[in-house]
Amino acid sequence: MKKYLSLLVVALLLLAVMPASAQDLIFEVGEGDFSWDSYQEFADAYDFSGQEVEIFGPWIGEDQELVESVIAYFEDATGATVNYAGSDSFEQQIIIDVEAGSPPNIAIFPQPGLAANVAADGGLVSLGDETRQWVLDNYAAGQSWVDLGTYANAEGEDDFYGFFYKVDLKSIVWYVPDNFTDAGYEVPETMEDLIALSEQIVADGGTPWCIGLGSGDATGWPATDWVEDLMLRLYPPETYDAWVTNELAFNSPEVVDAIETFGMFSKNDEWVNGGAAAAASTDFRDAPAGLFTVPPQCYLHRQASFITSFFPEDVELGTDVDFFYFPSYAEKDLGNPVLGAGTLWAITEDSDVARGFLEFLKTPISNEIWMAQSGFLSPHTGVNLDTYANDTLRGQGEILLNATTFRFDGSDLMPGAIGAGAFWTAMVDFVSGADAQEVADQVQAAWDAISE
Repeated sequence: MKKYLSLLVVALLLLAVMPASAQDLIFEVGEGDFSWDSYQEFADAYDFSGQEVEIFGPWIGEDQELVESVIAYFEDATGATVNYAGSDSFEQQIIIDVEAGSPPNIAIFPQPGLAANVAADGGLVSLGDETRQWVLDNYAAGQSWVDLGTYANAEGEDDFYGFFYKVDLKSIVWYVPDNFTDAGYEVPETMEDLIALSEQIVADGGTPWCIGLGSGDATGWPATDWVEDLMLRLYPPETYDAWVTNELAFNSPEVVDAIETFGMFSKNDEWVNGGAAAAASTDFRDAPAGLFTVPPQCYLHRQASFITSFFPEDVELGTDVDFFYFPSYAEKDLGNPVLGAGTLWAITEDSDVARGFLEFLKTPISNEIWMAQSGFLSPHTGVNLDTYANDTLRGQGEILLNATTFRFDGSDLMPGAIGAGAFWTAMVDFVSGADAQEVADQVQAAWDAISE
């Protein structure tokens, strides 16, 4: 009853300050498990009536509707007008806009590398030490997010420019709970357990893994995710950081080790549905189908959160299929690293209302509004996990919050010719028969060529 009265009071207070556009808000203020108190505190602190802020990002279609559903609460709380523009050519257009001297107030970057390039050209505005400290204090694995948003400016001095909001998770293994129950298998808690489970499945006459590297002109990228995840489980994050910038040569023993460990899973005929040769020829979108056959063609599939879009239509998440964290080695003592991706928000044209919008993104409510819909995970430790739309999203959010280290997709941080070229090709060659040192040498040669 006390909680109900508290929410009612908050609702009445909010209705008093924002009656005009309440009908545009997707969730009624004061209702549900949302952190409405954070909304009220923000509304009390900021008044941008009559002011406008321009935001440019990569989201169009349904994603644009989702981000605008969050923006509506900022507008309602402050009286400001937000003009969001989305484009599937964001990467090219933001460079043009900055160079022309007509950038938006805020740009939403899908890749840290692109933001770093704009910062180096003097196109980003520092978010300041206060926001940097806020991320350290309020994001799980906060130092990782600060590092991902820190770039050298035009003077070559590092500063904090990128605020991450909306994260994707890649360190996931999918499985069918009924198949595990029937076979007497348990979800592994360590990498050693995962390897032992794979061996047990083979001993029982089954096939542990479905792996598919096919993706048209981008064939090979799923293998790069495997290698990146394994790098974070075999070596400290500093080694990963040196690798993606080539400070650590691609053909160094550490990288070769990670590739060979991937080979332990992918180049073993007994471990891969269809045999090792099938991994390179199977489209990644078709690969998880073996989880759902009777009897199962495989018991495990490592792939990012988006793969659910390619599951059979009648598969119910959480019931017919579930997931677990791609585990770390117990013997390595490297914590719980997580591989993923995400979008970072940066100020490209400074204004009070632009900075006010970044303050809004720090509130739990700005995260929860999107969490309660789809396609949104947050490392914000202050959000209410009960607001996630379903158990699948909630479980993925919990993996993020338990992370001790977060690292962005390494191939996306490498130069395009490497991360979206030589690395992909090398992984296909590796799975097709080449040895790890050979393909690593090939990638390093390609990196040397573009560095000349």
